[in-house]
Amino acid sequence: MDRIDAMKVFVATLDEGSLAGADRRLGRSAAAVSRAIAYLEAHTGTALLHRTTRTLRLSAAGERYAAACRRILLDLDEADVLAAGERSAPRGLLTVATSLAAGETLMREIVEAFIERYPTVTVRLALSDVPVNMIDEGIDVALRVAHLPDSSLVATQVGEVRRVIAASPDYLAAHAPIETPADLSKHQIVSMTYFGIDSWRFPPSGRASVPQVVQFTPRLIVNSIRAAIASAVAGHGVARMLTYHMVDEIERGSLRIVLRDFEHPPMPVHVITPQGRLAVPKVRAFVDFAVPRLRKHFARVSKVAEKG
Repeated sequence: MDRIDAMKVFVATLDEGSLAGADRRLGRSAAAVSRAIAYLEAHTGTALLHRTTRTLRLSAAGERYAAACRRILLDLDEADVLAAGERSAPRGLLTVATSLAAGETLMREIVEAFIERYPTVTVRLALSDVPVNMIDEGIDVALRVAHLPDSSLVATQVGEVRRVIAASPDYLAAHAPIETPADLSKHQIVSMTYFGIDSWRFPPSGRASVPQVVQFTPRLIVNSIRAAIASAVAGHGVARMLTYHMVDEIERGSLRIVLRDFEHPPMPVHVITPQGRLAVPKVRAFVDFAVPRLRKHFARVSKVAEKG
């Protein structure tokens, strides 16, 4: 059996989360997929997957082997593209990663428009709020909201967002004014793990040299950004979000930003790719397609947030 082909089957199984999913994606029988994985396990002399009737889980050796397989397959893909030169059109599987909030709306819409224009490209949209290693996970392009450390990643800035405190106009009218961070301790808080469950940190202000931390007892704790926004819009409390999370609600006037003078500096938003991936036509095509649309979106976010 060809080892490279077996690696492709192995990676497809991981991407799809099941042997049956790999069957469908590759157009092979379940027996053929099982044989490919068994071949790799025999070749490496170790179990790569722990399988039951309902679950599929990588062993410790399997995790290391999967990362190596992805790097090898990416290198082969790049070698094919470089050999084909400009004659190679965008094609194949493109993996795009971003957060749940950005992916469910913004990036999904861009991806759908992209695959309409490029019918020979299939996109896997990987949504997670947990940071991932792009090389190990086989990710071609990612949208990331953060100050990026120096790395081998190629980054293109498409905008910036602010971390803001907001509540509905009805809530603000019915409760004490929020003029300083300390005032939050008297208010109902809708909190999330991402921004602090029982305390929020603010940058130093005035003559202070250390950050200000406000402690509170939340009235509602959620792990969904959409749920937190809905609760704040319904008047159940004050929430902390990034401006792009709630831009539509701010624009409609169903949420208002408070404590503007106590915000952290804006955070940049980047489209990032691993070094060398921009030479691959499908990656270059997507970056060229997505960047102007993302810049337009985040310019709107900044404009709306300034008025909200």
